[in-house]
Amino acid sequence: MHPVLRSWRNELPSNFVRLLAYLGAAAVLSTAAARLLQSPKPMNDISPVHQSEWLEVDRPFPAFALTIPEAADVPANYAIFRHLSGGRKDVLTLGETDSPAPFLQVQIYRPGDEIRDFETPAKEIAAEAAALAPTDIVLEAEPLDSKFGPLAAVTFATSAGAQRQCRAFVGSYSDPRLQLSGWFCQGGAPIERATLACALDRLTLLAAGSDPKIGALFAKAERHRSYCGQRDPILAATPKYELLWKALANRPQPRRIGR
Repeated sequence: MHPVLRSWRNELPSNFVRLLAYLGAAAVLSTAAARLLQSPKPMNDISPVHQSEWLEVDRPFPAFALTIPEAADVPANYAIFRHLSGGRKDVLTLGETDSPAPFLQVQIYRPGDEIRDFETPAKEIAAEAAALAPTDIVLEAEPLDSKFGPLAAVTFATSAGAQRQCRAFVGSYSDPRLQLSGWFCQGGAPIERATLACALDRLTLLAAGSDPKIGALFAKAERHRSYCGQRDPILAATPKYELLWKALANRPQPRRIGR
């Protein structure tokens, strides 16, 4: 074989490998250049992840109680929400959230640094009851007389879910810094003022935690407790609640057999 042909044949594998290496390097360089020259994506295309400032506490330890014996078999719930800036909301509910049957919600709000001042009663109720889409919000001229003192009374109707008429309440205190609010709803006619006051009569404190001023507030409220309109705690220690939970009071009683 001619020496020139023999030399080309021996060098073919090494030349082929070098050619592949050159082609691979060129491909890498072109890809890198394309990435560098590509215009960056606008920041608007990135959807931020929304994190609520209020977080619900797992397995909450109740600090308050809403005891209504007549409604013992009605769904009840206790939830605690904490704000990233230190606020705390204890929310007690009794009844079905979306039903024409009576539904009661009471909230005890102890703010942290997330707010400076409380809103007006009508704005507070509109914000808290936003899930019910409240309409016809009216601040009543006369405050609601309760064991916690006079509370602002607000009426509204729901436009989301079951159609209900509601009477709400809002009371704010500076020492301790606390807001008491909530509403009592039912289908048909609005809840009577005396019925709402009777429900608040049953709100009691279980544990004041590290704030003795809250204990003092509830102790003072107990001294003004009306026992749902029956002032004497001895004669009316266990009052009846027919007016407080009408849906249960109107249930037919079982027939008695014998004496």
